Amino acid sequence: MKPETYDILIVGGGPVGAALARAVRGPGVALLAPPRPTQQAPGRAFDTRTYALSPGNVQFLRDIGAWQAIDPQRLAPVRAMRVFGDDGAASIEFDAYRAGVPELAWIVEDATLQAALWQGLDAIASENIEIAFADEGVSVSPGLKSRLVVGADGANSLVRRAAGIAAAESDYGQSAVVANFACERPHRGTAWQWFQRGPVLALLPLPGRQVSMVWSLPTAEAERVLRLAPAALCREVEAASRGALGGLDCTGAARSFPLRRLAARKLVAPRVALAGDAGHVVHPLAGQGLNLGLQDARALAAVLAARGARDPGELRLLRRYERARAEPLLAMNIAIGGLFTLFKGESELAARLRNAGLNLTDRVPVLKNVLMRHAMS
Repeated sequence: MKPETYDILIVGGGPVGAALARAVRGPGVALLAPPRPTQQAPGRAFDTRTYALSPGNVQFLRDIGAWQAIDPQRLAPVRAMRVFGDDGAASIEFDAYRAGVPELAWIVEDATLQAALWQGLDAIASENIEIAFADEGVSVSPGLKSRLVVGADGANSLVRRAAGIAAAESDYGQSAVVANFACERPHRGTAWQWFQRGPVLALLPLPGRQVSMVWSLPTAEAERVLRLAPAALCREVEAASRGALGGLDCTGAARSFPLRRLAARKLVAPRVALAGDAGHVVHPLAGQGLNLGLQDARALAAVLAARGARDPGELRLLRRYERARAEPLLAMNIAIGGLFTLFKGESELAARLRNAGLNLTDRVPVLKNVLMRHAMS
């Protein structure tokens, strides 16, 4: 029989919550989430939701035994990245070979990653839960108590709200349209991105001659693109990507989701820690959303592993985790916010400045290496 009192109760079974559960698993740890499938049908079409995982996070997934469970045929390495300004000429290129690393990132599907993470995990169903706080622990219905509750339950986090942690939220005024395509030309492991004075189009390599698209568009424009017939969508993406991969063919239906920014005022409170989207949501233009969440899981797992006999919900202990994440999260928020503001500017002066900046950065190897190393952590 499972104990009713735990040392650590993780609420939320997405990639961040499941990865943290794998990292700190033990008799005093529980995962409060609906059980997930641990097997995927072979030969199925690729998911429209994909992640570009940094090498640092891939190593973390290896360390917890999840990466090895993924079929290599469902993975695609990113060995180069090309980013274009809105004038069609300004660009910056990152190359794994020149940087002396095997790859810049790995592309993995959401369902494939979650199935790998959930192998060997047990979960408690999390419907209709309520949370109550006391000095000695946190009570979570039905009939559970824990010395520490980790909120990894997404942007609408119940744990964050129950703990009274405020969050600053804003609407980017955009939605992301996602779809997969077969491409005429080989992508050669290259990720492509085009800034378009507000919209941002990214094509990420999938196994074989396929790519995954993330197109961040003003909401009304995203709705129009989503209504396009498959052939019309392909022609529009071909034009927006300047024919970089030749002709495109849709391999599945397009989807969209709204884009919002969220930043919790703090990541910890007495007996509570937040991780992933519960604490921060950023624009997908840098592909860092899940990477930041997995870095949270890495940092929190390290703090909990080093606690010895200390109470895992002790606020002084949890603040070590918050301090470890403060600078990386601030830096990423500033970088993404700055890029979004800079590239949505309509004036010719702003356009000249941002395009010149791309070209200048491309010619300064030291600066390029700094950007690359930060993104690969």
